[in-house]
Amino acid sequence: MKIFLRASILIVALTVTLGACVNNQPSNVANNNPANTASPAPQPAPATARVNATDESALPVTLPVLDAFFADESFAPALKSKLQLTDEQIGKLRTLAREETAKLRETDADDYSGTTAAARSHAAEQIKAAIGEEKAQQLSQFLRQRWSGTEEGEGNASDQQAAHGSTGKMNAVPTDSRIVVNAPAYRMDVFENGQLVKSYKVGIGYPEFPLPTGTRKAATIIFNPTWTPPDEPWVESANKVKPGEKIEAGSKLNPLGPIKIPIGLPSLIHGGKSQAKLGGFASHGCVGLTTPQVQSFARMLAQMGGTELTDEQIVAYAKTPKETKDVKLNHAVTVELRYETIVVEEGKLHIYRDVYDRDTNTEENLRSVLAAYNVTLEQLSEQERTAVMNALKEMSRDASGKNDASQVSNNSNTSTNTAQTAKTSNRNENKKAENPEGKVTRAVRGKKEIVVEIAALKGKGYPAPVEFDTGSGAKKQPAANTPKGKRS
Repeated sequence: MKIFLRASILIVALTVTLGACVNNQPSNVANNNPANTASPAPQPAPATARVNATDESALPVTLPVLDAFFADESFAPALKSKLQLTDEQIGKLRTLAREETAKLRETDADDYSGTTAAARSHAAEQIKAAIGEEKAQQLSQFLRQRWSGTEEGEGNASDQQAAHGSTGKMNAVPTDSRIVVNAPAYRMDVFENGQLVKSYKVGIGYPEFPLPTGTRKAATIIFNPTWTPPDEPWVESANKVKPGEKIEAGSKLNPLGPIKIPIGLPSLIHGGKSQAKLGGFASHGCVGLTTPQVQSFARMLAQMGGTELTDEQIVAYAKTPKETKDVKLNHAVTVELRYETIVVEEGKLHIYRDVYDRDTNTEENLRSVLAAYNVTLEQLSEQERTAVMNALKEMSRDASGKNDASQVSNNSNTSTNTAQTAKTSNRNENKKAENPEGKVTRAVRGKKEIVVEIAALKGKGYPAPVEFDTGSGAKKQPAANTPKGKRS
């Protein structure tokens, strides 16, 4: 029963994200198909490819996600034509999603945490019961493809990456111009012609509605976006607004801030966040920035998209908050959404919390990352191996602080640890749920990152932040030297 409760709540909570980040997305926004994908990063050895669009943990299909897609007028017809679902089956799915969504309550309290694994499992059971196992599998595949930008007939993510010359490897450094967001690091990077030129500290979606992964496109910058609250129970209590009421841009009740940038369902990059929200959970499936940050980012994005956008124009738009202005980019800019919890960055190994509970802090993934730089776990000193394995275990905690690191071996001195790595499927199914009140997870409990200096990785890896905008108004550069095992 507890599992059912938490699963239901998680699923319901996901729709909060969609309500704030999707409902007002204009129909003329470019879709999220990959474009201008980066060339292979200069890595000396092959690494394990990042999880593709069909991986359930990377793109969790939950009932609120389904509910949000129904807000798109083209979605139901697509289910009918591409999946051959009947009107009755589509009606069942719509009702099922709405009933779960209606249970959602949002609160500032952080005394609850859940996992996307439970929400995904519950959704799978409910959908299967509604339309049958075969159609449920087809729907799951279709939703993940639609979410990641790999619509039917376009091939999977790996195929598209190959076609555009991308390796899809962990820690890959782009060689083109694009935006890279790594959710566990709460970081967004701007690359121009393979050079990192700007970094932002960001807020990410709640665990109940995580940022998806995959390659998207940004084609429009929308100044002074309005917001129409969805018909959800959380809306009035949390925001003091009425469902269906049009909230003008510039209003303190508008969660989108002065600028929103659609990057394909169900996500946006938008402003309006306080500095305190950066580096943590801040949105319902979107990348959150402060107002100064999003203004800075919009100017850079416009330049990358071949469109002139001056400081004077941005100021002028801000002075007329009731006038919504769409600025179309001459060419779309690639936005790559990553979920990488093990990152080599300029000679140091950064291990981030697995806040979305995707079981990424494993020895297997560690070995894959090290292999990209011709380094093996056995080549590390005993002190380094101990520090790294302890960090993997500690950072395997979910957002609530629960440590579920059975997949990380405690023995770092043998080469057989990979074979001893525990499988995660049964563990995900057995996760317990406790959240009868239906609250979204607001905060990360405990440390978010552990940094370990590795001698064999000196001078290697993904670049450190450049012109790091932390939302404080001051640019912050990382310290030159980070002691082994330092926690941030």
